[in-house]
Amino acid sequence: MEAEAISGLQSQVELLGSISMEIYYWWCTAIMVLIHAGFLAYEMGASRVKNSLAAGVKNILALAYVIAAFYFFGWWIYGAFPGGFTIAEGASIGAPWSESMGPNIDDKGTGIFWAAFTLFGATTASILSGALIERVRLSAYVILAVILGAGVWILAGAWGWHPDGWMLHQLGYHDIGAAGVVHTVAGFFALGVLINLGPRVGKFGPNGEINAIPPHNLPMSLIGLMLIIVGFFGFLGGCIIFNVGGDWTTIYGNPTNLSAFGFTTLMGFSGGVIGAYAISREPFWMMSGALGGIISVAAGLDVYHPGVAFIVAFLGGCLIPIAGRMLEKAGIDDAVGAVSVHGIAGVWSLIASGIFLHGYPNVGDLPDVTFVGQITGAVVMILVGFIPGYGISLLLKSAGLLRVPPEVEQIGIDAVEIPTTAYPESRNVPSAGARES
Repeated sequence: MEAEAISGLQSQVELLGSISMEIYYWWCTAIMVLIHAGFLAYEMGASRVKNSLAAGVKNILALAYVIAAFYFFGWWIYGAFPGGFTIAEGASIGAPWSESMGPNIDDKGTGIFWAAFTLFGATTASILSGALIERVRLSAYVILAVILGAGVWILAGAWGWHPDGWMLHQLGYHDIGAAGVVHTVAGFFALGVLINLGPRVGKFGPNGEINAIPPHNLPMSLIGLMLIIVGFFGFLGGCIIFNVGGDWTTIYGNPTNLSAFGFTTLMGFSGGVIGAYAISREPFWMMSGALGGIISVAAGLDVYHPGVAFIVAFLGGCLIPIAGRMLEKAGIDDAVGAVSVHGIAGVWSLIASGIFLHGYPNVGDLPDVTFVGQITGAVVMILVGFIPGYGISLLLKSAGLLRVPPEVEQIGIDAVEIPTTAYPESRNVPSAGARES
């Protein structure tokens, strides 16, 4: 009788743990939606009035398309290719016709993990979005967003963000907060597209001089960036494994807890803001530094001492505006600094973790974290992002499908692709001269 009571109690504890796990990832996913509200405000504010609605609409469409695509093939890719390009045994569990990919009261994990990974993928699409504003065709962007958000990044995730991933087993790769598999991949995918897309009309003068194209609503952009920061607490929370009835671990199996994430994330925010402001004195780069600082510490999120995290983030914050200016001098028009904030900060995150975590042991017989392994991982992530970004955008460009025509860019994309106006009242306000006359 006593044994039955103990067994029943254990079953109840396991059930409560399972429910707690579902609730935890449910709210991580919900908070991640704020990332997309933030990118929406960020990019609409960074655009000129004539393109502001197009910037917002493509963010919403990307979220919708990536969700659907990630269900139909993205989740399958994650389970299929951790070993490289050979399909792993049991990959069919992620196929849309699998019993686990629908309502199943016996499966309390698949749907909620799929949801979190889907929002990670949608984040990569939003990273791409801001870099391309004010000249990319809406249809071209959606194609690129689906390929990146439901294909390219999750292949990188299978390699470097999976307990069976070859990069973990061969390199000891350590990337807890997805600095490489999300941010580096998305940032360098965006760079590949930008090379083929070209700069906005008027960005560069005839002698190569750089002309500022200021946002029409900088306060909206700053609020958007703050929303992204809030959303990143859900994103980073989703990077920890809630083990029912056991300790919390990283995706690689190393023990950790939310306390470690709390220290590192906030110190990353602080260091990034201070570093970017020290270098640029510009509100836009200062607030971008907050995001770049968090990305800078993301790879070692579980291990860094808070003081080390601050230093790494400070250096990352300093690096971001410098990298942004260098890209401009090279003729790259990245409208919101996405390549710098995500791509360059992501690479720095992997390099820094190689410096500070060299020799850190992984669980079991997996190789230790090493500087060489992290550098190799950074190169892999750069190539995984850049090659398809450049190649696919080149095909779209060759077909005349990548960029809006010059006359559309001149009058504004909203006037052609969006059947309404952002600020209709301002169109009928008479000028001061007209009122005086």
